[in-house]
Amino acid sequence: MELRRQILSLGLEADRDAEQAERVLLFRLLLANGMELRTRMDRQLSDSGLTTQQAMVLQVLQGQAEAPTLKQLASTLAMSHQNLKQIANVLERKGFLEITTDEQDGRVRRLHLTKLHHRFWKRRNTDDHAEVGQWTAALSLAEVRALVRGLDKLHRALMQSRGER
Repeated sequence: MELRRQILSLGLEADRDAEQAERVLLFRLLLANGMELRTRMDRQLSDSGLTTQQAMVLQVLQGQAEAPTLKQLASTLAMSHQNLKQIANVLERKGFLEITTDEQDGRVRRLHLTKLHHRFWKRRNTDDHAEVGQWTAALSLAEVRALVRGLDKLHRALMQSRGER
């Protein structure tokens, strides 16, 4: 067994509870892949001054039907209000979003994307998407589709159960 797989399998006793061992291994592989992909995307974005986390905030914000509040977007992203506020302040300084006061409640802040945001991603998306394609080229299209379905199902279940704990 290669060293990488040995490390990921540490402490797992497949002969005792094979299903549990597989699920723990899945968890570890998701984390390991997530860390590697984040590192690669941070490098890909380094010339722009954005991080992967900042880019994710912008992409999720772009998918919102209307300008969300900080609290709403923090919940969607499963991050603390304080963490999102720090990221949003940085993105506002960089010109990617604008933080405004809600018209009905002056205590509430809403996030709006700027024209710079739209121009920036229009220029970058083709190259960035091609790079992601290279990173995932080890998987066939059928494997990608199956993985997307499975991960989407897991994500929905995790988001649904978040409030139950």
